[in-house]
Amino acid sequence: MVDLRKNRDAWSMANCSVARTLDVVGTRSTLLVMREAFLGTRRFHDFAERIGSGEAVTAARLRDLTAAGLMEKVPYQEPGQRTRYEYQLTQKGRDLLHAIMALREWGDSWAADEQGPPWISTHTGCGAEVRTVMRCAHGHDVHFGETTVTPGPGLILTDPAAHS
Repeated sequence: MVDLRKNRDAWSMANCSVARTLDVVGTRSTLLVMREAFLGTRRFHDFAERIGSGEAVTAARLRDLTAAGLMEKVPYQEPGQRTRYEYQLTQKGRDLLHAIMALREWGDSWAADEQGPPWISTHTGCGAEVRTVMRCAHGHDVHFGETTVTPGPGLILTDPAAHS
């Protein structure tokens, strides 16, 4: 099995999934909107208040997340009021939960103040703390230094001779 890290100059990151993800969710306000959506926030005013950004920034982030398919606008109407919209996570948006949880865990370990983390996620079924884990398809926990980087179908070679 070829480990692509052994000849890093032979391939390009022009088709990088990390870079493309950051194109969608790479701003502080976007990640905070997603955090709030995972915590149950649905309405525009609540997003703006809870992430501490102005209405223009909140509107832009919600518009971007909706356009990217991570959230959808769903109409609702309070009695006697005009129709308004709330924002709900799509499956694509819900699939970002692992990344948000991993960022939260890192922050709890390396960026929290002396008081500790502001909240802890627990499993509804048993009450145990929820942690993100990197695991292979066969069920083994995988730690730093225990991976091999192999060619995927979208790999762009800059030196095709180096791959053979």
